[in-house]
Amino acid sequence: MWRPCAFNGTKVHCKRRNRWCKLSYVVESNGNAPAIGKLVVCIEDEQEMIDLVQLILGRRGFEVEGANGGLEGLEKVRQRKPDLVLLDLMMPDMDGWEVYQRMKSDESLREIPVIVITAKAQSIDKVLGLHIAKVDDYITKPFGPQELLESVEKILGQVD
Repeated sequence: MWRPCAFNGTKVHCKRRNRWCKLSYVVESNGNAPAIGKLVVCIEDEQEMIDLVQLILGRRGFEVEGANGGLEGLEKVRQRKPDLVLLDLMMPDMDGWEVYQRMKSDESLREIPVIVITAKAQSIDKVLGLHIAKVDDYITKPFGPQELLESVEKILGQVD
């Protein structure tokens, strides 16, 4: 039975016979399973940006946890071991490159993919990020919701 999902309004097919949307039992009408169980940690010093990322990714079924700044973010990544980290570069307490280096030097965090989301939009910054530091993707602010979704789904699709 196809019906609108109570969670996000997409057209879904329920495999269980109940009237409440249980995301773990739903398949989206386009054939893609929702991103259930995928945890994304967004390390950012601006709460508005964390809220925006939570809104965009939450509608696709991702669980998004925000961390205000590099120190809090690194601690949250160590505790939660997320499927993906979204990382701002310019933060006051610990910059994003320091967070990234500490993650890659920690055996238990090394394999977690990282997408940099930053206002550093010069091409040299992107080259340094993608080709020297080897981040998984590099998105410049401002970005569109579709750009973020495509990047996250591409990276997590490679990990699965």
